[in-house]
Order: sequence, then C-alpha cells, then structure tokens
Amino acid sequence: MKKMPEKYYRKTAAIVGALFIIATATSLVGGILLGSALDGPDYIIELPDVENDIMMAAMFETILAISLVGIGALMFPILRKHAEGLGMAYAGIRLVEAIFIIVGTICLLGMLTLGQDYAAGHLDQASSGSIGALLISIRDGAFLFGTLIFLGLGGLTLNYVLYRSMLVPRWLSAWGIIGGVGILIYGTMGLFGTDTASFDATTLLAAPIAVQEMVFASWLIIKGFNTPEEHS
Repeated sequence: MKKMPEKYYRKTAAIVGALFIIATATSLVGGILLGSALDGPDYIIELPDVENDIMMAAMFETILAISLVGIGALMFPILRKHAEGLGMAYAGIRLVEAIFIIVGTICLLGMLTLGQDYAAGHLDQASSGSIGALLISIRDGAFLFGTLIFLGLGGLTLNYVLYRSMLVPRWLSAWGIIGGVGILIYGTMGLFGTDTASFDATTLLAAPIAVQEMVFASWLIIKGFNTPEEHS
C-alpha cells in the first residue's frame, strides 16, 4: 500500500479534530435550543411559539450528521493502513449514526408541521397527540441508537485501531475504549427500559467518552497523528 506523506497525516488530523469539536458543539447547542419544548402536556399547542428554535435545532443536528460522515470518511484511509476491515467498519458506523440523527431531525420537523396543522384547525387534539407521540417515540429511538449505541461502537472501533497502531498515545486511546464501553452500556440500559436520566449514570457512563473526544480532538489539532516512522 502506498505510503502516505506526513503532511497528509497532519492535515487530516487537524480536520478530524475540528469535526469532532463541531459535532459536539452542534449536539449541545441543538439540545439547548430544544430544551423541554417536547416534554410538557401542552407541547403541541406551544410548538408554533418555538418554531425558530426548532428550525435552528434541526439545522444544528444536520450539521452534526454531516460532521460524523466527514469524520468516518477522513479516518478510513488512515485506519485501513492498520486494519482495513475495522477502518471500513468505523466509516460505516459513523454513516449509520448520522442516518439515525437525520431520522430524528425529520421527526422534529414533522412535530413542527404537526403544531402548525393543529393551530390552523386541520387536526384535533386527539389526533395531534397520537401523531406527536409516535414522532417523539421514533425520535427517542433514533437518539438511543444513533447517539448512544453507535457512538459506543464507533468509539470502541476507532480507539482499538488507534491503540494497536499507536497513532495517538495509548493512554488516550485506552481512555477512548473505556469511554466507548461506558456509553455502550449506557445506551443498552436505555434500550431495555432502565432509567438513565440520573446524574450518577450520566457521570459514570456517558461523561468519560464525551471528555475523551474533546481531549482527542485537541490532541489531533495540536499534535496530530504519530506517523509510522515515529512509532516504528
């Protein structure tokens, strides 16, 4: 396989690091914009009042999905040099994760249309409530699989290859493996109906991978990947 120049590693590392930060930032901003807009008993009535926030949240979620696809696509040529199958798997996992996020975004926009139809008198409250509950259920399921289950699988796959290849320090990739296991457990608990909303569950299982991704992103931007010559 053709050897990649050091400049390619450096440039790719910086872009991937930036995409990780963009993905995290857009996820957080989207969540803040939505807040509890879909939680109250009268949320359908109130949806037209938060239309701009919902549109902005949908935009940020779309940027998040694009960022994830970009991360997978850019990492594939690098990971394949060390484990082609896992490199392809990682790109695929990121793509599936993005698809789930887009499904959730479509449901969000559907909720907005639902609120507009209800306000215009095209739907009664019972019908709106049933459709709204279905859309929320699909969105919650997409979140569970997309941003928890596949996030964990992606974290495990990426950091396992990074650990083997030593493209980044092993303490950083080992942290990512532990974080990937944690978020995978967190998502699986939610899949089986366990309440994961407590602060302890979030701190113990979800926070490690979130912090690791930001440290990893910063490392890529500042230090870049170790080239083959540096760990041969």
